[in-house]
Amino acid sequence: MTSALSPELRERLSNVAVATLSAQLMKRGYKNITIDGVHPLVPGTKIVGTARTLRFVAHRPDLAKQRGGGYNAHKRAIDTLNEGDVLVIEARGYPYAGTLGDVLALRAKMCGAAGIVTDGAIRDGAEIAKLGIPVCTPTTHPYPNGRVHIPWDNDVTITCGGAPVCVGDVVVADDDGALVFPIELAEELVEACEKQELMETFVAEMIAQGEPLDGLFPLTEKWNEPFEQWKANR
Repeated sequence: MTSALSPELRERLSNVAVATLSAQLMKRGYKNITIDGVHPLVPGTKIVGTARTLRFVAHRPDLAKQRGGGYNAHKRAIDTLNEGDVLVIEARGYPYAGTLGDVLALRAKMCGAAGIVTDGAIRDGAEIAKLGIPVCTPTTHPYPNGRVHIPWDNDVTITCGGAPVCVGDVVVADDDGALVFPIELAEELVEACEKQELMETFVAEMIAQGEPLDGLFPLTEKWNEPFEQWKANR
């Protein structure tokens, strides 16, 4: 399984803000697209890639015997990552046990993964930060996942941080947070985001020159000609 995002589209997505993407998705009726509560382990890092998934369930001794040990779903999910994949982990938003440690993060990096997003904690945070693989998480915690989690299955549709995530969805994250959307929307969205951000750059320049917000933000008809002239001069 390989990423369906072209290098060009991935690059363009990496240059637009998550906030802009969220606004464009809202216009299209997509409301539950933010993976709430997560932020980059290393501020300033960005994730762009296609989703692979892992789902934890709450611990119970008999279930742990079935799927908790050996070459379980957790290890399979990491081992089968490919270039451009983003592993998205559903951990029920539980913050007091790690869903990722430095060894598994290293393996994900060696597989070429574009990043990892989890709505649970991670452990070995300082070591993972040094590895250079982008990770989004709510927090760090020293306990291993076996304290409360069982890695149940992978590459199924999950809910992470309140957002549904399907295998192959596009995942984008920056300092504002993370979101996920169907890959079929990617090209349309990036074009709309680029136009929105160009317009917002113009608006910001006008405000910096002393213009008031009324009629400028959002842009009204009287600003169409100045905006077009501004674009032509760029």
